[in-house]
Amino acid sequence: MNAEELKQYLKIAIDASLLAGEKILEIYNTDFKVDFKEDQSPLTEADRSAHRVIAETLSKTNLPLLSEEGKNIPYKERKDWKTYWLVDPLDGTKEFISCNGEFTVNIALMHQRKPVAGVIYIPVTDILYFGAKDMGAYRLNHFSENYSAEIFLEKIMATVEKLPLNTPRTGVRVVASRSHLNEQTQAYIEKIKLHHPSVEIVSRGSSLKFCLIAEGLADVYPRFGTTMEWDIATGHAIAESSGAFILDEENNEMLYNKKDLKNPGFIVLRNEKFLDGSS
Repeated sequence: MNAEELKQYLKIAIDASLLAGEKILEIYNTDFKVDFKEDQSPLTEADRSAHRVIAETLSKTNLPLLSEEGKNIPYKERKDWKTYWLVDPLDGTKEFISCNGEFTVNIALMHQRKPVAGVIYIPVTDILYFGAKDMGAYRLNHFSENYSAEIFLEKIMATVEKLPLNTPRTGVRVVASRSHLNEQTQAYIEKIKLHHPSVEIVSRGSSLKFCLIAEGLADVYPRFGTTMEWDIATGHAIAESSGAFILDEENNEMLYNKKDLKNPGFIVLRNEKFLDGSS
């Protein structure tokens, strides 16, 4: 995949994220109904509507789509995919239901089992994060106010902030899930505290944790609980494009399109000195 193709795909993903965000906000401001999947995770019409508009928009690329709210695609059908979309139409459904605004639209472009571009849109705050391999990562405020499908990516780039931000700070910031914090993750955080006199824990929902790392506003995000590939691929793409990196709990590279779509535990780091939780 060359740089021009990557830009074209990224622009289509940005278009899709805005359309999905609009659908989500329409439902967010109503007395919406909450259903439950077989695993008892919550599901709303916002999840379904966002999936439909994203699938329709991305279909013009003729690339396969793997979405949390799409059909279950057997491994034998997807195992040879070279390039495809990996999507979580509404990441943070629990945050959506609690109406705290910390939910996102996540769209990742995958190539050779790795995320090479990603778009995260926060509908409530109207902030867009995006990044791509060899292109960098960026934040765009007031996204919907200044964007239309007719705008070229080059014009978008003229109004963005490059990540990480140049924000001076002291101490160590560890970002943790607002909804999920298990014993192993807590133990990792405690290990950091033993070696650093000033450790601040920052809680965020959905993929906003990856955004904090990409912005340089947090140093490490440990996550040892269960996640699915669509939960983290977009954040992975953006954090990595900003110069951060992500490894699994065995310090191996994170790979995708596995037979089992569950992820191992992982750590996202701005700096490798926190890799073992003690440096």
